[in-house]
Amino acid sequence: MRIALYILLTIHGLIHLFGFFKAFGIAEFTAINQPISKPMGLLWLLAFLLFAFTIALLALHQDFWWLCGFVAVLVSQFLIIGYWSDAKFGTIANAMVLLAAIIGYADFGFQSKIEKERSELLSSANTDDEERISKADLTNLPPIVQKWLSACGAIGKAKVNTVYLKQDLLLKLKPDQDEWSRGSADQFFSVSPPAFNWKIEMKMNSFLPVSGRDRFHNGKGEMLIKLFSLIPVADAKNEAKVDQATLQRFLAEIVWFPSAALSDYIEWEERDETSAKATMTYKGIEGSGIFHFDENGQFVEFVAMRYKDASDAEPGEWRVESTASEVRNGMRIPTACEASWVENGEKQTWLKLTVAHIEYGMK
Repeated sequence: MRIALYILLTIHGLIHLFGFFKAFGIAEFTAINQPISKPMGLLWLLAFLLFAFTIALLALHQDFWWLCGFVAVLVSQFLIIGYWSDAKFGTIANAMVLLAAIIGYADFGFQSKIEKERSELLSSANTDDEERISKADLTNLPPIVQKWLSACGAIGKAKVNTVYLKQDLLLKLKPDQDEWSRGSADQFFSVSPPAFNWKIEMKMNSFLPVSGRDRFHNGKGEMLIKLFSLIPVADAKNEAKVDQATLQRFLAEIVWFPSAALSDYIEWEERDETSAKATMTYKGIEGSGIFHFDENGQFVEFVAMRYKDASDAEPGEWRVESTASEVRNGMRIPTACEASWVENGEKQTWLKLTVAHIEYGMK
């Protein structure tokens, strides 16, 4: 789609350049039969330059390219109205550029909203705690959780307060979908207070880009997905079920920053030698799940009864399975995971992710 926009802008811009050439007698421009005065010729040149600048800003991935595109369309359409009998079909090209600019503006607004939210997340995070974890800090935890924190390398390191990670994704938007859709995401976490902001970019097909944002903030969950960053596909918030489901997601994802297991809003309960139940309570919202580990204390799977969306009458079984782990920043964490819903005894995997990058101590 971007290539098509480049081609459209280039051809449409060059047509305006020939209007300038005709006004100053540089070249013939038979598409316009009417004479073009030199002052109007300068406007034709301005339109060309504005379209050229729009192409350059697009190529440089500048956020404000759409603003130049809007101005270019205004100047171009003014000229087309003045030479309507010959240039009226240029309105179609302007309409297409205008639509692209509107989408660009919507994406700019959506990304700006996310950046503001992330700035708030980091500014409210407690980053003063530099305390290092000792074995004594683990004494009140179930033995398998102690083993996990020891095996992953948390002992002797400072507690993690903020996290940034990037993910490569494969998704199925519908259970019966044959092919996986590719996407990428990045995410910020705060441990104290517990919060995250997750942004995804993907394509439903070659022509339908999707942008989404999941957020857990102040005990409230939000999910927003937009087509072209413009048309809402899903917008879930101000729902107790969404709040609980988002809290449970945060709980599951502490496997990427295990020291959060020591947070006072998480209560642990031993189940057996290789599993423990974690219950997280924050701002009046409570959610729980069971962490499963292998005999060496490595994380294997998280299982919870979780709402898929606010319309569900009952929660469903949700599983997050580690399929690979690596040492990153001195900490062994899951670097590949699969998320599934279990319905009628059948596991339906809808997400496969790989951690491409992770950082601790973001400010």
